[in-house]
This record gives sequence, structure tokens and C-alpha cells, in this order.
Amino acid sequence: MVAVLSIQSHVAYGHVGNSSAVFPLQRLGIAVWPVHTVQFSNHTGYGEWRGRVFDGPAIEEVVQGITERGVLGDCDAVLSGYLGSADIGHAVVQTVQRVRAANPAAVYCCDPVIGDVGRGVFVRPGIPEFMREVAVPAADIVTPNHYELDYLSGLTTRSLESVTEAVAAVQELGPRVVLTTSLDAEDTPDDAVDLLASEGGRHYRVRTPRLGVHVNGAGDAIAALFLAHWLDTGSAGEALGRAAASVYGLLKATEDAGSREILLVAAQDEFVSPSRTFDVEEV
Repeated sequence: MVAVLSIQSHVAYGHVGNSSAVFPLQRLGIAVWPVHTVQFSNHTGYGEWRGRVFDGPAIEEVVQGITERGVLGDCDAVLSGYLGSADIGHAVVQTVQRVRAANPAAVYCCDPVIGDVGRGVFVRPGIPEFMREVAVPAADIVTPNHYELDYLSGLTTRSLESVTEAVAAVQELGPRVVLTTSLDAEDTPDDAVDLLASEGGRHYRVRTPRLGVHVNGAGDAIAALFLAHWLDTGSAGEALGRAAASVYGLLKATEDAGSREILLVAAQDEFVSPSRTFDVEEV
């Protein structure tokens, strides 16, 4: 059985971070070892929440306990998302090193959460630099949105050609696979959203209808699903097609229900048998 160590935030109510990533992975038959970087009542988008942020040593302590069970060699991948502080980031990268020492074939999938179009940088000072200088170079797979791709590459992209140049610049930092989400290039229709998966000098695009729903946690879900399908197929293009179909189905169900939280449990069949699939085009 494939095993993934997922180090992310956690909320009791709703679905972001590990609360968004763990269940889809489990639904696909993957053993997940969740390590929480925060424990909140709900995501911060509500404006009010309760709970606490953990620090790097707290993460290291939990990972040490896992190490003492003698199972790190069974871990196939480490997945990380939003980082609340640089010391948590260093704990994540240290964990990746420990896992790779036990299993050299293990991969690290980093969702480099930094910011977004219209919002700019929304993480704490020092995190963007940590992502670009430490976390992303340590990763095998990264899943930036369009804004984060530009930040990591140092380029401003609009054309598909410039996007692929930015992807190549990010790959030069270290990762061999780049999944660009929420891609809005010059040739992206107003009623559509593009996703681009890149590996080995080849680029694969999926175009899905633009939905009106705006919920937290969808990025966490697609990073987890893309990692799961890449581990299963070894193909960035195939992983893209499967992940995009599942997340579209999840968001469509959420929009139809008028829900503020993604319907991760109610729409769980979308993870194993998406109701709609989309063509994967090599560009």
C-alpha cells in the first residue's frame, strides 16, 4: 500500500489543509500519516477562529515518534502545504531528508502557498523567500498557482510560451514536475480555467469550465490528488487529467449546493469515478 506523510494545517470544521487532503487520498486507497501544523476550529476565512499554531519542534517531535516505529522506509511521499512559519518549513524539509534516508525512492510534493492574483502575498514575512530558496529546491513536485509560478520564476507571464519558460525556470531550482493551477494565459477563455502539468520538457493542459464558487481548500485537494495519481501512473499528463476531473466534480457539487465549504464527503465518488472528464492536450 502507498503511504503519504502529509504535513499541513488542520481544522475541525470544514476542509482546508489536511482536512482537505487526507480523505481524498484515503478514498483512493492510500495510507495517510497526517501531521498537523495548526489545530483550528475552522479556516481563517470566517474572520474568527479558535485554536493554536504549532512550532517546528512540535512537528519534529511527532516525526521522531513515527521514526521510532521503524516505518519511515514505508513512506512513499511527503506532502506539504501552507506553512505558518519558517521553523515549521525547516521541520518539513528535515522530515523529507529523514524519509529519503530511509527510502531513497520517496518523493516530496510541495504546494508552495505564497499568494494569489488579486490578493498578492498573504503569508507571513520570510515564507515566500523560504519557499523559493529552500522548500521548492528540495521538492520533486510543486503545485503553484499562476501567481506563485511567477513569483518563484521571477517572471511575469501572460502567453503560454512565457508560462512554459517560467516552468522551466522553476524546474531549474530543483523540482522535476510542476503543476500550475488557476492558470490564466492570454488564450484562456473568460469562461474557462486552465491547469498545466509539466515534466521532462513536455507540457500538458486541461481546460475546465469556470465555476462561480469560491471556497477554501480546493488547492489542497488538487495537490493531494495530483500526487496520488502521479505516484500511481508516473505520468504528469495522466495525473493532471484525473485530478482535474475530480476537483471539477467536487467544486460543481459544492456550487450546486450553495455551500461555503467544499463537499468533500458528500461528493467523494468524484475522487474515484469523476462524473465528467476532460481532454488532456499536449501544448
